[in-house]
Amino acid sequence: CFLLFCPLYHCSNGHSRGFFWQGWGAGYSEIIKENKLFEHYYTELKIVPEGEFEEFMEAMREPLPATIRITGYKSHAKEILHTLKEKYFKEVQDLEVDGQKIEAPQPLSWYPDELAWHTNLSRKILRKSPLLEKFHQFLVSETESGNISRQEAVSMIPPLLLKIEPQHKILDMCAAPGSKTAQLIEMLHSDMDVPFPEGFVIANDVDNKRCYLLVHQAKRLNSPCIMVVNHDASSIPRLHLEQDGKKDVLFYDRILCDVPCSGDGTMRKNIDVWKKWTTSNSLHLHGLQTRIAVRGVEQLAVGGRMVYSTCSLNPIEDEAVIAALLEKSEGALELADASADLPGLKYMPGITSWKVMTKEGQWFSDWSEVPTSRHTQIRPTMFPPTDPEKLANMKLERCMRILPHHQNTGGFFVAVLVKKAPMPWNRRYPKLQMGGSPAVVPPADGSSAGAPMEAVEGETPAEGNPSCSVCYSPPPPKKMKLFGFKEDPFVFLTEDDPIFPPIQAFYNLSPDFPKLNVLTRTHEGKKRHLYMVSKELRNVLLNNSERMKVINTGVKVWSRNTDGEQFGCAFRLAQEVGHMLFSLSPEMGSIVLRYLPDPQDLDAPQCPIDLCGWRGKTSIRAFVPRNERLHYLRMVGVEVFRDKQGKRKDGSTETQEGSTKDAAGLSQEADLLEQEGEETEQTGSESNTNDTEPVSSSCDGPTS
Repeated sequence: CFLLFCPLYHCSNGHSRGFFWQGWGAGYSEIIKENKLFEHYYTELKIVPEGEFEEFMEAMREPLPATIRITGYKSHAKEILHTLKEKYFKEVQDLEVDGQKIEAPQPLSWYPDELAWHTNLSRKILRKSPLLEKFHQFLVSETESGNISRQEAVSMIPPLLLKIEPQHKILDMCAAPGSKTAQLIEMLHSDMDVPFPEGFVIANDVDNKRCYLLVHQAKRLNSPCIMVVNHDASSIPRLHLEQDGKKDVLFYDRILCDVPCSGDGTMRKNIDVWKKWTTSNSLHLHGLQTRIAVRGVEQLAVGGRMVYSTCSLNPIEDEAVIAALLEKSEGALELADASADLPGLKYMPGITSWKVMTKEGQWFSDWSEVPTSRHTQIRPTMFPPTDPEKLANMKLERCMRILPHHQNTGGFFVAVLVKKAPMPWNRRYPKLQMGGSPAVVPPADGSSAGAPMEAVEGETPAEGNPSCSVCYSPPPPKKMKLFGFKEDPFVFLTEDDPIFPPIQAFYNLSPDFPKLNVLTRTHEGKKRHLYMVSKELRNVLLNNSERMKVINTGVKVWSRNTDGEQFGCAFRLAQEVGHMLFSLSPEMGSIVLRYLPDPQDLDAPQCPIDLCGWRGKTSIRAFVPRNERLHYLRMVGVEVFRDKQGKRKDGSTETQEGSTKDAAGLSQEADLLEQEGEETEQTGSESNTNDTEPVSSSCDGPTS
């Protein structure tokens, strides 16, 4: 799905692969899309309905359609959808290129509100028609401004099945590069009248560098309710919250467990999987996948929902992991029936019988058949349960396997787990020796708010009390190791911080404005930017600074503009929060400009628009980040299409600075949005800079 936009793709296991839509791309022409072992393996397992295997294999050899998703929580979503349907899709539906009729993009039948679309248009075709090139430029610029996300169709499924509500505390365990995380954030902000929902998203990834791809995706959505952390998902630390003056354990309402996998469902886009595929990939990953899933359900609240997913079709990575989880849980977990959650989605039910094959082609139907020499590679949890009653009670058929030939997608597996009770190793809690007398430790799985920290599952009481001798399972966690860049600190403003009163007075903030949720990234020196997080994330940050490595959190609210002191405030508003603080209206200096739609004027934008700006003595200007200019120009009906020479259709050209100039040298974009170079009064060193860090076109493709 990313190929329509960008030549570089970061797959789910962290590798970068270059692609070009011309054929299968330079460097891949020699790869033959055949793997006899793959065909033999899946023919034997019968995951494909009888009589459909050839169709399945033909689909696996075809390029994957490009898929886009309109961000659902932004107020502009309906406007973007209207523009797509009424302008760009209509222009291409009857178009012919080289005698070939262009197939117009189609909505994904199962995605709500027509907010996801797929198309078979390739880059080669896009370059042959000005109308298609216009469509391409529209997609790229709207993606940069965060109004459209490039994401594979099947990758959109897990967040939808989580059934997110604004108050939910959410953990995304293996989140990079962040396409699913973006969905979670959007769902959290489903009510745009509530800028600070009670819930939050903690997005984790083990790869430090890929965490920054995650930050890039999340920042486009300008949410105060997202935190990016860097940990091994299989041992992600237990976090604490302060409630009513007592430390409590953080249990998540929703967990997305999209684990690393062999990725054989991605053969349509990851071509080298064809020659590298072997069953040993799944055998090596099964243990890690199980450990991550176990750690996930440990941190899930009773009544909570966890979605486990892979982009693999292999039951060793799919049903075998789910079966192992259900067996370990002793009834604490159950598979939810999600068959009615996405009407229109075609899938195959999970299987209840499978075998294990070595890379040499040797089959084993049961653990008892595995020779001792193979016990380190093949484990008992890789086989289905042998007890028929236990197997039937697991209801593995409630798992969902998406096959590529059914709806022209990638291959995918997803299962929805609901936690009905504390995990069994929580229920069998130990007794601690305190002062010579035994003290019963209550369960820490949410059933007792005041559970002592030492009794939390996955952590030994002895860790906090050397004199405590107790047998406890599972083993103590490893000491946290930090890798990658050293992050700047997160420093919250204090009640009496002198930096805030001028801001409060200038912007006429109410006395109950949550100033304690405002933070900076420095202990010393001048504070350049001020950020804000939700009340709940502040609680998490303050109580877990030694337990987790935070890469990024918060949304920028104010940026320093020292010349603004002449108006009584050294900080101007950032564009990221214009929609949150639009009611503020100082007489001079930093302001928010708000457009309200006129229902009678259907040709005008039918959604509110908020722009941060500056009110001087004689003029008003809007600060629009470079990556959002084209978006707002389109919103007001200005054509911004450029040909290959950088010329607009009216003859103007693109300058190195990014503005368009006609033959007379007038900066047309700047006239409309920034009036750069024409402001006669000095408004500060930062007044001509972008409010947000420029967001360039992302090259991280969707992860499945």
